Amino acid sequence: MDRKDRQIIRALQENGRMTNQELADKVGLSPSPCLRRLRALEKSGVIRGYSVEVDREAYGLPVTVFVRVKLDKHTEDTVSNFEAKVRKIENIVECHVMTGQSDYLLKVVIADLASYEIFVRKNLHPIGGIASIDTSFAYGEVKKTAVLPKVG
Repeated sequence: MDRKDRQIIRALQENGRMTNQELADKVGLSPSPCLRRLRALEKSGVIRGYSVEVDREAYGLPVTVFVRVKLDKHTEDTVSNFEAKVRKIENIVECHVMTGQSDYLLKVVIADLASYEIFVRKNLHPIGGIASIDTSFAYGEVKKTAVLPKVG
């Protein structure tokens, strides 16, 4: 991947709905080479897909919760069971394997506090193998971007 590929990616992260002509103009290429590069980035899996940023409050899921999970043991079965179950839970929008005191950090979106209680009781507790769950509610958002920083 070269500098021009990164420019294409960055431009699309800023506005994924731009036309190929707009993209080509923005990155300083003619349309045909720009489209070839774009298709190559898609084919190679560097660009994995396109999505829409949604106002979660308008959608009905205004609350963001960060959940730190510690497993009771780290056997292959416990870890694979936990990860497989987490992948199926819609309210979990991100799950990261962590170093430190917790094994996983989950980003959960929900409607309200009552919904979070139901989420924990109906989704997390039944997974099993969990030693502890530590929850933090986000009460504001300072920065959120899907645009990766420039490299080099």
